[in-house]
Amino acid sequence: MSLNILAVDDSRTMRDMLRISLTGAGMLVTTADDGVHALEVLEALHPDAIISDVNMPRLDGFGFIEAVRRIDRLRATPILMLTTESAPELKARARNAGATGWIVKPFDPQKLLSSLQMVTG
Repeated sequence: MSLNILAVDDSRTMRDMLRISLTGAGMLVTTADDGVHALEVLEALHPDAIISDVNMPRLDGFGFIEAVRRIDRLRATPILMLTTESAPELKARARNAGATGWIVKPFDPQKLLSSLQMVTG
């Protein structure tokens, strides 16, 4: 499954874990360290899916999703939130912002791959 994925997380360790898990499954992974950086990266990238943390400096996951949804060519791009948070109100806020799905850290690489396959069709 050759997908182009943007992974956004302020933790270098988490970015590395995502890169290793996804490139091992044949995906191309681009990383960004917060929402502002990710929006800069998206100027030249059209990912098949985006994975984003919620709690990040400069621009959090909610603000990032809202910004992505305002970009016409990315409006339908699946966005999975990957976070330690599991509160129902945060999931609802993410859905309202435009998130496609929610994965709790620490993530199971197989579940992440399954989720990506589901949202990218």
